[in-house]
Amino acid sequence: MKLTIQRLASLTAQDRIDLAKVWPGIDIVQLEAQLSDTQHLYAARFNDRLLAALQLTLSGTQGKITHLNVREVTQRRGVGQYLLEETIAQNGALTDWWIADDGEADQGVRAAFMQACGFRAQVDGWVK
Repeated sequence: MKLTIQRLASLTAQDRIDLAKVWPGIDIVQLEAQLSDTQHLYAARFNDRLLAALQLTLSGTQGKITHLNVREVTQRRGVGQYLLEETIAQNGALTDWWIADDGEADQGVRAAFMQACGFRAQVDGWVK
């Protein structure tokens, strides 16, 4: 089966289980309740399982991404980059992108990843 990137407006029971593995420290029920026209959730799905996810907040022409994370067993396979690229592609009306440096990943690894994706460092995150 092909890896697909989807905007999730509601979650299945399996989605909640998978997202708890992607984000062990986030209350998934609360996250789902916050989803709206300006608060989006994108995820990478493979074989009916979510492998990675990010949260996107829309504000005018700016997209703010937080909590970009890939399940540890799936890291270093291009899933995170594909998730990021497809999220940007699916939101073509947005012209400014900012990704929060939320401290969830090794900073050296995160810096290399963000540069490979075409982002440049800023004090509290990354811009494109």
